[in-house]
Amino acid sequence: MMLSVEDLQIHYATRDGTVRAVDGATFAVPEGRIVGLVGESGCGKTTAVRAIMGVLAENGRRAGGQVRFKDQPIDAKATRPLLWREIAYVPQSAMSSLDPVYTVGAQIEEVLLKRGGASRAEAKARAAELFELVGLSDRRLRDYPHQFSGGMRQRAAIAMALALEPSLLLADEPVTALDVIVQRQILDMLRSLQQRLKLSMVMVTHDISVVAYLCDEVVVMYAGQVVESGPVREVLGRPRHPYTMGLRNAFPDLLSDAMELVPIHGSPPDLRQTLTGCRFAPRCPFVQPACTAGTLDADVANDHLTVCRRSAQADGLRTAALDPNTWLSSQSAMS
Repeated sequence: MMLSVEDLQIHYATRDGTVRAVDGATFAVPEGRIVGLVGESGCGKTTAVRAIMGVLAENGRRAGGQVRFKDQPIDAKATRPLLWREIAYVPQSAMSSLDPVYTVGAQIEEVLLKRGGASRAEAKARAAELFELVGLSDRRLRDYPHQFSGGMRQRAAIAMALALEPSLLLADEPVTALDVIVQRQILDMLRSLQQRLKLSMVMVTHDISVVAYLCDEVVVMYAGQVVESGPVREVLGRPRHPYTMGLRNAFPDLLSDAMELVPIHGSPPDLRQTLTGCRFAPRCPFVQPACTAGTLDADVANDHLTVCRRSAQADGLRTAALDPNTWLSSQSAMS
């Protein structure tokens, strides 16, 4: 296993109390696979990735759990020597990650010089190779970030992440700020690079269509916890958790006659509070009294994990979830 995250707990200290941003998340990234980490904003996706890299904010700390890379446990101190060489990161906004006062080529060369121990000539040659790898002309190495389009900046950021041939690539919503045509180009390039370089990859996104298009496996997070995970075709084709069913309904299907998108009403819970039972219960149209108390155990069948008291009834719930009135009645109950 390239990466395994077990019962990860990340807390942030704030003036208003401790925020349990990630609260017992468990998932794995098999070697040579792309795993999508999906969920709405604030569910803990980016925090989990930053914890893997050991670069949490000053008020954040790992309160529990374990991260293992290539079967070896790692913490923030142990991760630092691995960054760039074994574990690389692609940010959401390449414009904010690239230094505006240096050429893009100089920034890639710096990684090769400082972290890779290359000579100046080797760094220049490798930078040209990397630009060719991501579909950019090596003539653009002399340009500054503001001279690149959004898609080109993202390609440059991916080239920089691949500079030292890492085994694991962590991509934090790398196509969110791009138009759909450029998104497709970047996603196709990532898939091609992953296959060519035999990379393992974590794709953080709130867009379930990106997961369906690119990823081999998916991990669905809600309110700091993993609520469902497994192969993409299985999880998105036969979701067993109501939250995943709701996410699927909010994704437009061009092959369907139904044009109405059905939102999940309400908001996630306050992660400063002590929470029991299912955290999705206040927004769930299938909630029962037993859902709101105690702890929930994971149900695993054919590598498909679900944390829901009603997972055994998933076939019936899935049919009901396709009816917009199911979610509208849930909204009425909340109000």
